[in-house]
Amino acid sequence: MMRRTTLLTGCTALVLALGATACGGDPVSAGGGDKALSGQTVTVAGVWSGSEQKNFQKVLDAFTAKTGAKTQFVSTGDNVSTVVGSKIEGGNAPDVVMVPQVGVLQQFAKKGWLTGLSATTQKEVDAGYAPVWKKYGSVDGTLYGLYFKAAHKSTVWYSPDALTQAGVKPPTTYEAMLKAGHTVSDSGLAAFAVAGQDGWTLTDWFENIYLSQAGPEKYDALAAHRLKWTDASVVKALTTLGKLFKDKQLIAGGQKEALNTDFPGSVEKVFGPKPEAGMVYEGDFVAGVAHDQFGRTIGQDANFFPFPAVDGGKAPVVSGGDAAVVLKDGKNAKAGMKLLEYLATPEAAAVWAKAGGFLSPNRKLDLASYGDDVTRATAKSLVDAGDSVRFDMSDQAPAAFGGTKGTGEWKLLQDFLRDPSDPKPARRRRRRPGRPGRPSRTDRRRCRCRRSRRR
Repeated sequence: MMRRTTLLTGCTALVLALGATACGGDPVSAGGGDKALSGQTVTVAGVWSGSEQKNFQKVLDAFTAKTGAKTQFVSTGDNVSTVVGSKIEGGNAPDVVMVPQVGVLQQFAKKGWLTGLSATTQKEVDAGYAPVWKKYGSVDGTLYGLYFKAAHKSTVWYSPDALTQAGVKPPTTYEAMLKAGHTVSDSGLAAFAVAGQDGWTLTDWFENIYLSQAGPEKYDALAAHRLKWTDASVVKALTTLGKLFKDKQLIAGGQKEALNTDFPGSVEKVFGPKPEAGMVYEGDFVAGVAHDQFGRTIGQDANFFPFPAVDGGKAPVVSGGDAAVVLKDGKNAKAGMKLLEYLATPEAAAVWAKAGGFLSPNRKLDLASYGDDVTRATAKSLVDAGDSVRFDMSDQAPAAFGGTKGTGEWKLLQDFLRDPSDPKPARRRRRRPGRPGRPSRTDRRRCRCRRSRRR
């Protein structure tokens, strides 16, 4: 679920000095004392692979330097819940799992697999995180998940050359964005590259429009299924999205080509050697693909503007993220809890921030820790949004509806892209339950994005 959030994120390999105070600031006693965990091993499971795994390993190495504990990372692939469940049943449960979906975290908690986080971790969360992140990490009032890594999914990435040539500036409203798109198209490039082959990208389009147009209360109600998908607000958001989807002048190659374009391919259409479009919407992880695969300098050859406000609403901030949880059945769960106490600190976040391809929801992290101005701006936008941040809606849903290829919400949005003339059939089809299948869209995104390797 590479959607997960996650995320083809930047893969810049920077050398870090991982000493006891690797990233500045006060030392963290993540074990009750210097080298207090010597001789112990903490096993961590997560979907990350490639550069993301390498950069997270730098964080784990910093934890080792501080506490003496060894670490072992196990890549689960896309299906976190299935892999972790089988390991628990086989008596080989990891100590810590990096969970990419709110829905999966809730599933783990309700199965009784998780241990509530320590008072030390909760204190760090209360001091450094907006309350909304604690909400998404809690089940029935108990905090189980620490959101260590986040994705900002309300960013529209563009080629500065394309917009300059067209004589347009980054827009601040949805209507202005469509108008700017027509101007870009008139200058010789399509306005947008749309990754319709990956259903998760289309749900992200919908979620940003819905959050801005309908507001956070209805967004929460729809995500929690307190509001039906047949509601007029859903049809209105689809109608708004349809203004883009049905305009062949705005989409590179039209709807048919969009349905055959995956996420990395959409980025290539804007930042590759033969540009076909001026803009591509997706999360902050677009920068990683543009830089690592196509050699673009972020801030010069590639930049972003916030997803614009819709119909007078506020500009949306939709996020995803990976939450660290501790399994009760882990062989070294106590040491795993010490790892989470470390991950909750700005010191730990700074390690990966300096390596690139990372955003932290921890407002105590110094923005100077990020390696470039664009990432700093993205991180600041995420942190400044505070409690107005909303977690990716489809990541909050059961996988059969929110994150399964070829079914549920993904397919419904793909069907709507194929024929956006009438949003009402789309809303009716949403009532059909998706069949169970592979996990989270976030997991899938991670896979595709890193297809790179690719979440």
